[in-house]
Amino acid sequence: MEEAALSWFEELGYAVLGGPDIAPGELFSERGSYGDVILEERLRSALTGINPGIPAEAIEDAYRKLTRTIHESPLLYANNYSFHRMLVDGVDVEYRTSDGRIAGDKVWLIDFNNADNNDWLIVNQFTVIEGQSNRRPDVIAFLNGLPVGVIELKNPGDEQATIKNAFQQIQTYKNEIPSLFPCNEILLVSDGIEARAGTLTANWEWFMPWRTIEGEEVAPKGTPELDVLIKGIFDKQRFLDLLRYFIVFEVDGAKVTKKMAAYHQFHAVNKAVECSFAGDRRIGVVWHTQGSGKSLTMAFYAGKIIQHPLMQNPTLVILTDRNDLDDQLFGTFARCKDLLRQTPVQSERRDDLKELLSVASGGLSLRPSRNFFLRKGQTIPCYPAAGILW
Repeated sequence: MEEAALSWFEELGYAVLGGPDIAPGELFSERGSYGDVILEERLRSALTGINPGIPAEAIEDAYRKLTRTIHESPLLYANNYSFHRMLVDGVDVEYRTSDGRIAGDKVWLIDFNNADNNDWLIVNQFTVIEGQSNRRPDVIAFLNGLPVGVIELKNPGDEQATIKNAFQQIQTYKNEIPSLFPCNEILLVSDGIEARAGTLTANWEWFMPWRTIEGEEVAPKGTPELDVLIKGIFDKQRFLDLLRYFIVFEVDGAKVTKKMAAYHQFHAVNKAVECSFAGDRRIGVVWHTQGSGKSLTMAFYAGKIIQHPLMQNPTLVILTDRNDLDDQLFGTFARCKDLLRQTPVQSERRDDLKELLSVASGGLSLRPSRNFFLRKGQTIPCYPAAGILW
């Protein structure tokens, strides 16, 4: 299974190395110790290549901020949240220009516009020693030297080695070698028959299959699920898209839940975004069954359309047909404010909506009896409305 997984990553253009080959003390070592989980030289090289106009001292400042921030909190999910924000928003830096001015800028950890301008690496049998724990995850996916993916595989010939065992193994890693996970974006488990993907905070029931590669059709029965999952998610451009637009952290009091789009949400949103700028812009209908994530699909669409380079400060009106759905949808959007780059506001008056829609600037609102509205740079209450219109 491990060899098959490595070969599928090679087909996608990833470099593949063995953990023992880059281990501390080896001729081609990339780690100072078994506690080092970031491949430092790869990260530094990527930061320099991706940010050619940023001075070396600012690059070094970004590196320090990153490595310090991901260890600031005793809570793993808090550090993971901080890392994800740096990953998608860049790291803020300041430096002195040649004429003596202080300039503010961003250092990007990833080149989202040119997938091949990043360092893509898969390492198997990557030993991590932390405290008294010595663990060796099966496969680690590195993006610019950052361990963004952990894959745990079980022997399909062993009846006792199930996919659930692989999930439990990752929970053990989280407890015993937590330093591997502040930079994690995706977890994969497989027993050779089934394959599932989930996030750092996901319980077993939220580890889901990925049933399509290109998004045009569901993979035929009998196709190895791990093959479909790896090629469907880890295609370089799709993976960057997933990281940037399809991962959210929902905060509900003290509870933080990291969520990633399922395959149907990912491809439905991208199709809707594509149609939004084609022809007469009649987008069409996305049909969902109960419990399939309608609210998150709408939030993912809103987040991506708001940031689209062809879109100038869009207005999004979200219409619902009953109060409980309105509250549910508003709750989802409110918890996804980082993705939306603004905070939605719910209100109850139709006069507000009329006033807001009478101006040229954009926003987002919800209906029926209570609603919310998003505008770049500010929040304004408005009347509810039903769907997404922009």
